[in-house]
Amino acid sequence: MLFSKNILAVEPSLTLALNAKAIELEKQGVDLVKLTAGEPDFPTPEPICEAAFKAIKEGKTKYTDAKGILDLRKKISEYLNKRLDIKYDPNDIVVTNGGKQAIYNILLAMINPGDEVMIFDPSWVSYDAQIKMVGGVPVHVPLDEDEGFLPTESKIRRYLSPKTKVIMINSPNNPTGVVYPRSTLEIIAKISKENEILVLSDEVYELLVYDGQFTSIATIGDMKERTAIVNAFSKTWSMTGWRVGYCTGPQKLMKEVSKIQSHATSNINTPSQYAAMAAFDYDVMPMYQEFKNRRDYISSRLNKIGLKFVKPAGAFYVFINVEEFGMEDSVFAQKLLEDAKIAVVPGSGFYKNGYIRISFATSMQMLEKAADRLEKFVAELRK
Repeated sequence: MLFSKNILAVEPSLTLALNAKAIELEKQGVDLVKLTAGEPDFPTPEPICEAAFKAIKEGKTKYTDAKGILDLRKKISEYLNKRLDIKYDPNDIVVTNGGKQAIYNILLAMINPGDEVMIFDPSWVSYDAQIKMVGGVPVHVPLDEDEGFLPTESKIRRYLSPKTKVIMINSPNNPTGVVYPRSTLEIIAKISKENEILVLSDEVYELLVYDGQFTSIATIGDMKERTAIVNAFSKTWSMTGWRVGYCTGPQKLMKEVSKIQSHATSNINTPSQYAAMAAFDYDVMPMYQEFKNRRDYISSRLNKIGLKFVKPAGAFYVFINVEEFGMEDSVFAQKLLEDAKIAVVPGSGFYKNGYIRISFATSMQMLEKAADRLEKFVAELRK
């Protein structure tokens, strides 16, 4: 049986695979601390759940517009206008099956075979896979810890080519937690304008910024016309399993994205759309504050242990340098799992060797246990 070369070139998601392994160990009764998946441990807020129940009871379980319910798209439009001070027409917003489908639809609309898409490493695992799936060529730009994992103008230009069609950015970033400052975004905007390149801006963690301020590249100059924004309700409102994301951008692009959506999945499930509408009226500040407390705690413990990392300004991950221990990061992660019963993701899964990613989207109790075990584990390695 002959399969698509594009699909054969794609590796399964390492983070999902490791998380599945960790879950299996938990089922076996292993006293495991799981710091793998980027999933808030909070339950979805009750008012959001109630909105879905209400929709089901009222019979709102039929097809909707493939782009999403108009009232939801209006809510998203109002949110973007208030948050970014940019007006997006509701008809230029497409509600998708999570942020992943939004990214995939945009790439599918933009990429012809051989077109290049620039990714800044370390990068989220699905970017590379989705680019390959649509026939594009992922161009990995290695970023340096000493430069705060931020792309520089010289480095971007070094990897630029006439085939570059899209530049993908993710701020706040998974896996580093880095938030791109305006100065960095201005560099990317300048290069985008000079070369007529679309910027695909993954802003899923934009409400989880603990230091500094979030800036969308769409707000810089006339970048609205060259930026596709992707967002989702998964992280901020703890709605990972509801699968509600959205994208917006230039009108012509969104028309093609809408066409793809209509043929690929039609609308996302209807009750989830009503749940997402209710999310805008829910105050997420308590969850945000808890994430910030956890960030501060785990950062202080890692400093005490003497591990090297860039303190995350956003999202809920810490990307830790483990090069000092003289082993592959995958070996380090496996040893950490076997000896200390801590599940993490090796940095090589994010195209950056020599690191591990831990998620602090778990309880303070679990973080304390993880820090205690990690401190003991590192002390043993350093003997």
